[in-house]
Amino acid sequence: MMNTQAQQDRWLLIGFTLALLAGPILLKPFGAGYPDLLQKFCIFGIFAVGYNILFGLTGYLSFGHAAFLGIGSYTAVWSFKLLTMNVLPAIILSILMTALFGLVIGYLCLRRSGIYFSILTLAFAQMAYNLAYSVLTPITNGETGLQLVKGDPHVLDRWFGVPVVEGIPSTNFFGISMVGYSGFYFCAALLIISFYVAMRLTRSPFGLMLKAIKSNQNRLKYTGVNTRSYALIAFVISGCYAGLAGALLAVTDPLAGADRMHWSASGEVVLMTILGGVGTLLGPVLGAGLIKYLENIFSSFNEQILNGVFGFLPDAMQHPVVKFVGLFVGEGWELTLGVLFLVLIIFVPGGLMQGFQSLQRRLFPAQAKPAADATRGAH
Repeated sequence: MMNTQAQQDRWLLIGFTLALLAGPILLKPFGAGYPDLLQKFCIFGIFAVGYNILFGLTGYLSFGHAAFLGIGSYTAVWSFKLLTMNVLPAIILSILMTALFGLVIGYLCLRRSGIYFSILTLAFAQMAYNLAYSVLTPITNGETGLQLVKGDPHVLDRWFGVPVVEGIPSTNFFGISMVGYSGFYFCAALLIISFYVAMRLTRSPFGLMLKAIKSNQNRLKYTGVNTRSYALIAFVISGCYAGLAGALLAVTDPLAGADRMHWSASGEVVLMTILGGVGTLLGPVLGAGLIKYLENIFSSFNEQILNGVFGFLPDAMQHPVVKFVGLFVGEGWELTLGVLFLVLIIFVPGGLMQGFQSLQRRLFPAQAKPAADATRGAH
């Protein structure tokens, strides 16, 4: 059984890697093959994979993970300003900083569970958001956001003799620009590594302990297991994933703003995870990709485009139809996301992955039955 699971994981990783690297070709017919959107797919895929470690494996619902996203972005931009435009130190420092904050916040929040834990994480995230706009303005630059300026010191670049460019320099990875497709493939490589780490963690004894905490935490406590330490480690790891995603947002666009800490960003990653499939490996990545694709496509529609789409209708019908559809696109694209989310939760509560598995069972019942029998035998 272990060999079968290892083989399935190996093929999943290979298929995931090939599909991701071929993303510019595969997604071009859908209007999503350009670098900026592909980078978003990868970055928020990392964010969702890390969030799934806490929510999907351990069962702790956090409404404050956007705080780690913002901390990672601010740390990365400060690294670019003070040290070097090379992205490696920025990413390392962002992960370390979010690990430190995750340790403190997790220690305090994990003293409670259930809805009380969720409220505590939301409170910390809103505190971070408000502090970024007020007390910490010298660090965060308030509403304007932290960004690069021409007089930044770049100490390490000067020490190592990196040529000084006119204007504001761009981020790089040892000379490789992070703009365009090179930036996408850099983000894709980190998503593949993050996916592999999450896979190994899920299959490890530590991952099994997290699943046991989600299944019945009280029973584990009665056996003498200190469940809080396991949950704290999961919280820190999940925060590090969010910090990495925040750093990559700054890598692709060297700007950090408090809006990345807003509660809506935390809610978005919850939707990504649930939409794809809570507790699955591939589901959160699919959920992140779908939400960012819908945001990009439907938010670009305006009244002029809709009039062109429904131009075949009589004038008496065209105007009401355009007005109605306009509620679900442009600035109202989140209504479309809400409708899709409701449909999936009602008919496929397990997310996209459950939908794919149900479709597979209907199309290939002969293959699905032996797999189900083997699963029952393993239990």
